[in-house]
Amino acid sequence: MTNQLTVIAGPTAVGKGTVVQHILQHYPDVHLSVSATTRAPRPGEVDGVDYYFLKPEQFDKLIADGQMLEYAVVHGSNKYGTPKQPVVDALDRGYLVLLEIDIQGARQVKAAMPESKLIFIAPPSWDELVRRLQGRATENPSEQARRLESARVELDAQTEFDHIVINDQVARCAQEVVDLMQA
Repeated sequence: MTNQLTVIAGPTAVGKGTVVQHILQHYPDVHLSVSATTRAPRPGEVDGVDYYFLKPEQFDKLIADGQMLEYAVVHGSNKYGTPKQPVVDALDRGYLVLLEIDIQGARQVKAAMPESKLIFIAPPSWDELVRRLQGRATENPSEQARRLESARVELDAQTEFDHIVINDQVARCAQEVVDLMQA
């Protein structure tokens, strides 16, 4: 395998994190870049493993110092981004590097690194996406409504991606993503 940067993006609650976890458990040659965020950790999330949880001023300093590969304000409130150096280091070591980021970030990565591969994870249907978001019960109703509004816009962006993979079954979706990473 050659060193390849692959970006996975898609709407809220499509199951990106679940697909990525499956990939990491079954494909040891894939390296996941840890993103940074200004949002508070959800129950069970670990700093430096799930995200780097930063104060807004820490995040802004990384941007000002040119240390972010991509960054965005997501769902109108929190900042998310990818620290650049860990990605470069992993690529230099020959890893297949995977980024799980939002649509805005995917656009920035493609602009900064045109050779990167963009994969859009899509839901089997809109109704299934709504069911997944409501079923995980990690957001209150107003936050769910805000995320669904963003999801409509994000779904419209899928034509900007190199590949579209439907997450109708986690193992199958993960295998398709890895196959595309290795292609």
